[in-house]
Amino acid sequence: MVFKRLLGSLGVGGPTVDTVLDPGPVRPGGSLTGQVRLRGGDADFDIEQITLELVARVEAEHEEGESEGAVTFERFTVGGALRLAEGEERSVAFSVPLPWETPITELYGQPLGVVLGVRTELSVAGAKDKGDLDPLTVGPLPVQEAVLEALGQLDFGFRSADLEYGRIAGTGQQLPFYQEIEITPSPRYAHQVNEIEVTFLANPAGVEVVLEADKRGGLLSPGHDTLTRFTVGHHDSRDWNAEVDGWIRQLTEQRAAYGSQDAYGHAHDDHHHEGHGSGPGMGGAVAAGAAGLAVGVVGGMVAAEVVDEVGDFFEGEEEDEEG
Repeated sequence: MVFKRLLGSLGVGGPTVDTVLDPGPVRPGGSLTGQVRLRGGDADFDIEQITLELVARVEAEHEEGESEGAVTFERFTVGGALRLAEGEERSVAFSVPLPWETPITELYGQPLGVVLGVRTELSVAGAKDKGDLDPLTVGPLPVQEAVLEALGQLDFGFRSADLEYGRIAGTGQQLPFYQEIEITPSPRYAHQVNEIEVTFLANPAGVEVVLEADKRGGLLSPGHDTLTRFTVGHHDSRDWNAEVDGWIRQLTEQRAAYGSQDAYGHAHDDHHHEGHGSGPGMGGAVAAGAAGLAVGVVGGMVAAEVVDEVGDFFEGEEEDEEG
């Protein structure tokens, strides 16, 4: 195992750290498990605290336009109060709960373009130093998978997925951002909507499914957005194709949500993102309209080609830390 980070503030000869996540995707509300592997330096060190941060790449809209940045959305203390002897190697196992609203990063093993990571921080000799930053893979809950698979079976297509800073009014949202999965309409609805955005807000009892449609305008009426939401339990058993088709019909037949987006739409805070600088350097996660990749079963959703910038994002974050 290559230890990825020499703790910079401790200088040459200080301890090194590497966090190894257990293989396979985790699920929202499930347990994230792994080990923090420490290697002692040229002297004994007292490790006061070992902390894991969950980090997401999030987009924000503001007066100057759009930008991207890293947002820390959860922190866990997984160890500490230990003495790391000179040259000693030690592993600290951990098991921590993921927030229920943790975004999903893959569907049927195919990446969606959403970037999440786990960053390790050590407190040593009164100083905090951030260690390595590892990609985090999150798969869907059964209900989330059932809804997305139903959309695929109904001939909707996957366009892109991203994380938006802000809150959706009227929901039980807990995190400071939400995930939008953008889908292209099936031929049946192509004359009514340009695209539909799906947001899942999971909690211990179930999942809020928020649907927003960008409706096409007519000769005598402009285009507008409509929004609706539904609540399902984690163990609900339904004819999901019929259920989701009914949701889409309800969404496309209604007028603009209470006359305006603000009444029942996306409510954003005044500040937009925290963490490191943002901008075009981080790039887009998904190239819309590129050659499709099959996602899931035959007749399932078709994903646009994912431009995998996960490694670039994490490398850029680590360079910022070193700077």
